[in-house]
Amino acid sequence: MLINCVVYEGGEKLADIPVAGIGEHLQHTGRFVWVALQDATAAELAELQGAFGLHPLAVEDAQHGHQRPKVEEYDDSLFAVMHLLEIDGLDDGATGVGEIDAFVGRNYVVTVRNRSRHGFVEVRERCEREPELLRHGPGFVLYALMDAVVDRYFPVIDALEDELETIELQIFTKGAARESIRSLYGLKRRLTVLKHAVAPLLEGAGKLYGGRVPQICVGAQEYFRDVIDHLGRINASIDAMRDTIGTAISVNLSMVTIEDGEVTKRLAAWAAIFAVSTSLAGIWGMNFEQMPELHWRFGYYAALGLIAGLCGFLYYRFRRAGWI
Repeated sequence: MLINCVVYEGGEKLADIPVAGIGEHLQHTGRFVWVALQDATAAELAELQGAFGLHPLAVEDAQHGHQRPKVEEYDDSLFAVMHLLEIDGLDDGATGVGEIDAFVGRNYVVTVRNRSRHGFVEVRERCEREPELLRHGPGFVLYALMDAVVDRYFPVIDALEDELETIELQIFTKGAARESIRSLYGLKRRLTVLKHAVAPLLEGAGKLYGGRVPQICVGAQEYFRDVIDHLGRINASIDAMRDTIGTAISVNLSMVTIEDGEVTKRLAAWAAIFAVSTSLAGIWGMNFEQMPELHWRFGYYAALGLIAGLCGFLYYRFRRAGWI
């Protein structure tokens, strides 16, 4: 679905145009066309491929979707893939993964957004509010898109950090160890999704700052450095959280072992108490004719007293030892 198709010149918006009118504007020096699509069809991509001369391999990646975040250079154009992460409105704290593909050339920008409910209207508004920066052309638009995508990662990692803090608070709550482990593994899985979005993009964005920078991005290197800085901070936070989760899982497993040991001790203590009464009852229950206590007038009461006394003594000792 076509969201909009706009032509810019000298950092200023000229007009909204139909896709069929793109060709006449591409012939003017200093102009560039910005086309935004959502869940584009093969026919729409083929039409834009013909209009802008998009590389067929990049178009194939955009059609298939589910690509790894990357920045690839094709002759005088760039193709960037970025993941869009969403956690609001999803059940069980899941993380939805969308994708935005950006084709960037000397005089065009084509963005294709897939599997995401949140658009990038604010990016276009930001660019149009800063004409002195928009004069840098498609390179600045790519930066603005990448910056907006990275900024959306911060609420995700903040939510994951809050969840981790909540789990840490209940680690030592009695009986909550198994539930904590389940929550930690779910958190680790969502953190891995974020890691898969950030780490490859950090590597790809490095191509746009330092060394041989693509001609399209010349003049915007400092802005890409800011994006790389943000990605580096997020990546460091992810690594720190993963270490914390690993430690928390180890602590939880230890807590489960300790709780199981407590149950084992209680069972062993009661088994010892009942073993004494069972042993004495078994001895006097053999009914041999020559048993001296068998015909004693107070034998029954003495046996019960001895059993109760020994069981009470054992209970007292296990209680003091903390086994019961």
